[in-house]
Amino acid sequence: MGRQPILNGLEEVVAYELLFRSPQSTSSAAIRNSSQATSSVMLNVLSNFGAHEILGGYRGFINVDADMLMNEALELLPADMIGLELLEDTIITPGIIDRCRKLKAKGFVLALDDHRYSPEFEELYAGVVDIVKMDLLATPLDALYQEVEQLRRYPVKLLAEKVDSRHVYLRCRRMGFELFQGYFFARPSLMQKSRMENSAGTFFRLMQQLTDDADIEEIEETFKQSPALTYKLLLLVNSVSFSAREKIRTVRHAITQVGMEHLNRWVQLALFADDGGSGLNSALLDMAAVRAAFMEELARFRPQSPRLLRHAHPEQAFMVGTLSMLKDIYDVDMKTIVTNLNLSEEIQDALVNRGGDLGTLLCLAEMMESLDLDEAALCLGKLDITLDSVIECQKKAYNWRSKLLG
Repeated sequence: MGRQPILNGLEEVVAYELLFRSPQSTSSAAIRNSSQATSSVMLNVLSNFGAHEILGGYRGFINVDADMLMNEALELLPADMIGLELLEDTIITPGIIDRCRKLKAKGFVLALDDHRYSPEFEELYAGVVDIVKMDLLATPLDALYQEVEQLRRYPVKLLAEKVDSRHVYLRCRRMGFELFQGYFFARPSLMQKSRMENSAGTFFRLMQQLTDDADIEEIEETFKQSPALTYKLLLLVNSVSFSAREKIRTVRHAITQVGMEHLNRWVQLALFADDGGSGLNSALLDMAAVRAAFMEELARFRPQSPRLLRHAHPEQAFMVGTLSMLKDIYDVDMKTIVTNLNLSEEIQDALVNRGGDLGTLLCLAEMMESLDLDEAALCLGKLDITLDSVIECQKKAYNWRSKLLG
């Protein structure tokens, strides 16, 4: 099970597409048919993961073909949390249209996947389908403009798929797209090298103070030197479930309420929260939080006969997970970044060379993110970690991320 964020025009996460990969996959992905893939996603949502654990407060979209659309088993899914994407090769018939109307009446959000405008979809455009997803790579630019103009006559939201650069994102937004998916959002480059000293200097100093168990007065003073970082931290800390009883309004209050161990985590993640107000809905924060928590849970797991996890401590694994994302927001290499921190040799080796136990966990997390389960399976075999254990670690990571939302 994988998930890719869907963002709005403010670059905030508003939903996920849930993706299937077979754990016994070969290079051909081992998907016999779309119904098999959808059934596996449904089973994961309902049983292995659970809708709340994998989605938090967001809606999740799954692909359905015509056969699965007509199957009553689809109604086992929670309509308030699941959206249905009708595959592009579905032949529109009166029966399909009627079924879509009934599912919409039950509360499901409906989308047309990899869609090209066609008059035969008129009835679906006119109040049945909520979202039309358009594949940018499969649609010529001139045709894209024409189809967007035709579809804007209807009460549907347009979603641009495979957005691979900021230029493409901005162009699609000007064209009238409201929702976006793509590699650009999973790996955004948000800051330039010239801003690193101003933005990250305080961040690195604060991380070092927390690592060295500095006094609360010293930590608070560091926060006072960076109003932007203070704002980001308070966004995160105010959202956590155990602080819901009393909103945190000052740094000292945050430190005393949360405690140093948890504060260390929030500081590591604070850099990924967006200054513009999206904060906790940042796609980069989402990726950093899940990666770090997933690595931490893997480090907590101890196989009966551990081969490579003897020296992977959970707190270090969490830090490697967050720091590994810094290369995606600063236009500098990882070697430059690690020189700003007094990191242990093990952490430096993991970040720069993917070396040691921590580097192995980082590689595994990256494989899972890209759904490269063939390589991940080989790595898991070396670690003596079962698929069930990985699923459990994923569940905990997704659940921890959802707690950031309060």
